[in-house]
Amino acid sequence: MSSKDRKNNGTSYVNPKSRFYVNYIKRFFDIVISLILLICLSPVLIILALLVRIKLGSPVIFKQERPGKDGKIFALLKFRSMTGERDEKGELLPDEVRLTSFGKALRAASLDELPEFINILKGDMSFVGPRPLLVRYLDRYSEEQSHRHDLLPGLTGLAQVNGRNAISWEKKFEYDVEYVKNVSFLLDVKIVLMTVMKVLKRDGISSGTSATMEEFMGSGDGTDDTSTGE
Repeated sequence: MSSKDRKNNGTSYVNPKSRFYVNYIKRFFDIVISLILLICLSPVLIILALLVRIKLGSPVIFKQERPGKDGKIFALLKFRSMTGERDEKGELLPDEVRLTSFGKALRAASLDELPEFINILKGDMSFVGPRPLLVRYLDRYSEEQSHRHDLLPGLTGLAQVNGRNAISWEKKFEYDVEYVKNVSFLLDVKIVLMTVMKVLKRDGISSGTSATMEEFMGSGDGTDDTSTGE
């Protein structure tokens, strides 16, 4: 069942008692905090943009369509962390080749994620929620997994503080659905604090078999080495 079908049927895993928090309080904090951070970190953003331009070239901002709440597509913004190197057929080289030491450093410190504050301010995302994945994954989710789209996607989430890219896709989606069912102010605060610790420790950056994360091919179908982009 697609996210659109579930929306039309009125089915959602979000607890009705949590909807006021999700729709008003959580959104209020997202707007205020993202605006403050964009203003306060503007010198950092400018410096990072210049470094990306020098080290990796143009464009500085990596844009990719991702599904948000109810599967609505939006343009995710990140600092570019890979080169655009291609083979003789014009195909992009594997992530491991295009991900430079500078790009790895950006990712390890999660600095590539800072432009997503703009997505949060616009209402595409929240600070906490299931991470927005690739559009082509939409048809690969089980009905249970598709409920990860009952909420706005997040800059960080329950899956990210419990393994990030070092855990399986199925486990990630279990955490995503668990978050949707139990979303609350206290849970969000806990996840934010745990995220800070994870970033400082640089845990779970890669999957163990790839520089990023193997492509999700559907539950029970395993994974392959197809590039997932940035």
